[in-house]
Amino acid sequence: MSEAEVDARILALFRAGDGFVSGESLSRLLGVSRTAVWKHIKGLRAAGYEIAAVPAKGYRLVAAPSTLNKFEIAEGLETARIGRPLLCLKETESTNTVAFKMAEEGASEGTVVIAEGQTAGKGRLGRVWLSPPGVNLYCSVILRPPITPVAACQLTFLSAVAVARTIEKCTELTPQIKWPNDVLIAGKKVAGLLNEMNAETEKVNFVVLGIGVNVNVRVSQLGGTLRHPATSLLEEGGVEVDRLKFAKTLLAELDYLYGRFLAEGDAPIRAEWLERAPVRGHKVSVSTGDRFFTGIARGIDSYGGLLVELPGGRVETVMSGDVALVDE
Repeated sequence: MSEAEVDARILALFRAGDGFVSGESLSRLLGVSRTAVWKHIKGLRAAGYEIAAVPAKGYRLVAAPSTLNKFEIAEGLETARIGRPLLCLKETESTNTVAFKMAEEGASEGTVVIAEGQTAGKGRLGRVWLSPPGVNLYCSVILRPPITPVAACQLTFLSAVAVARTIEKCTELTPQIKWPNDVLIAGKKVAGLLNEMNAETEKVNFVVLGIGVNVNVRVSQLGGTLRHPATSLLEEGGVEVDRLKFAKTLLAELDYLYGRFLAEGDAPIRAEWLERAPVRGHKVSVSTGDRFFTGIARGIDSYGGLLVELPGGRVETVMSGDVALVDE
């Protein structure tokens, strides 16, 4: 077994029992020395686990850390691809940056990078995603789908649907999706998605799905420089959300939806995205940097473009920009 597998097995043995587990028993069951057992116990304590040790009795797990770590996330995680393997960091510049480098170096599909905090979280169009530690979920997932580069935007919709489903399963809140990559609660941004791709002309080498969710952060922690109103699940629901449960549920939803995407294509995902997006049939304003116009949103095409009907009937496809509903 690898070092990580031994750690996971020790935790499983602690949880399977109702009391102390002797060092001798751990040594025998794991096939390692008593010295190695002690080394792993020290490592788990350093990772935040509270483990009691009593002479002639052995060890007992008292409490697990409140941080997101690979042992707790992997426990009971039943996914085919997503989260296998899993890297959890205390802090990093950006989980997308780490995952992108890992993918370039050959990391397998389904690899997930999660961080407690980010010092330079990435948002769309080069914007910053504020990432205070210990309160939210910041994760990136490596995928290697057999699709063309122009179809990769479909994975953004997959991410948005997965986040919306997870919010519904872990809270009493009702999320909505805003084109192209935001999830809202009561009109305020609670999650953002940033997918980055490495591709050739007709082949996607890999896509990194970047997902940031404001789980238990207070809006006051996000500062006063936000472009759009922001919120968190805590702010909207009034109670703290179990981040571990939220992370595991999200990975399971991503795994299910990605498996369906590979088997059935993007149509089911796009249909669910449209059900959750309040934009279709409504008047919207569109800002693309050098242009600003209004029209009626008619849906999205298979490449992720927003279809906007202009006055006069011509339909324009918007591939990037900021879109907002217009009060009528």
